[in-house]
Amino acid sequence: MKEQVHGGDVYRYPDAIDYSSNMNPMGTPEAVIRAARESMSRIANYPDVRCDRLRAALSAAEQVPQDWLICGNGAAELIFSLAFALRPGKALVAAPTFAEYEQALRAAGSEVCFYSLKRENGFEADEGLAEAIRREKPQMVILCSPNNPTGLLIPDQVMEQVRDVCRREDVFLVMDECFLDFVEDGEKLSQKPYLEEQKLFILRAFTKRYAMAGLRLGYGICADPGVLEKMHEVMQPWSVSIPAQAAGVAALAQEEYVRESLEVVKQERAFLRGVLEEHGFYVYDSRANYLFFRAPRGLREALLEHGIMIRSCANYRNLGEEYYRIAVRKREDNEKFKAALEALAGKDGGRWQRQL
Repeated sequence: MKEQVHGGDVYRYPDAIDYSSNMNPMGTPEAVIRAARESMSRIANYPDVRCDRLRAALSAAEQVPQDWLICGNGAAELIFSLAFALRPGKALVAAPTFAEYEQALRAAGSEVCFYSLKRENGFEADEGLAEAIRREKPQMVILCSPNNPTGLLIPDQVMEQVRDVCRREDVFLVMDECFLDFVEDGEKLSQKPYLEEQKLFILRAFTKRYAMAGLRLGYGICADPGVLEKMHEVMQPWSVSIPAQAAGVAALAQEEYVRESLEVVKQERAFLRGVLEEHGFYVYDSRANYLFFRAPRGLREALLEHGIMIRSCANYRNLGEEYYRIAVRKREDNEKFKAALEALAGKDGGRWQRQL
């Protein structure tokens, strides 16, 4: 497996505009910051190990029973906890996708097989996904929609095929929906209606939606109490801090912020796509708050010299050094991104390849 590299390394590049981490471009809501700050007066106490107040708020927001919810120290903790709780002998993962799925499964002793998302198909999942599940016979399948790093949704007909084969083959299906928050009418695309029909775990997080990655707060939805109990058995107690729980409750009340964020993401994603395409880069049809594109090698390093940090996707399985991902940010930053690309290209856009 390639080296684990992530976006958001602001500690090594403190002066760069961070396009490598897919946070909400609106920034953290003030009410969330205030709730976390005020909760500090209670840090002499242990956090609520059951996260009751937070889960009650999530239950209302997600319209699912509170007993179906589990909270963790970011989505990453829940990925690892689920892998260690169920320890599937064999699991199938799409590729390219978020590296933590494979990392968690291998740490739990699972054999990992892959369904390759093909370049010639635009890295979109097709009927081959269900065929791969039938052929490989895994005990668990982990999928991400919109996928990271491509931003592509799994088509409805493909998702139906996957649910069908997982039901018939008794396969536990894990759906990472963390970026569905940035998709227009995304809630209609959630797999929540199928929670009681099959073995299904849905992964979500506060990290991206409310730009609160530093607090570490994720949650999962599952209708099987036995699965959640097994996860609690392998998780450390008190993993969700008092500030994180308080911030989560406050965040769920920020409905206007979420609506405004969707509009900003839609507008600025279109602006950035136009900027990239003007330079001849191939841009994939992301539906999330980031864009996945193909461009000359060395672009990340060249942009760093202009104070712009983007995400190289070279360490993703099945991708090379010509693939990149950028977050959607506000127009002020996006104009600087545009200016940096123009500075690299020079007045003659044909000089681009030679400059890099």
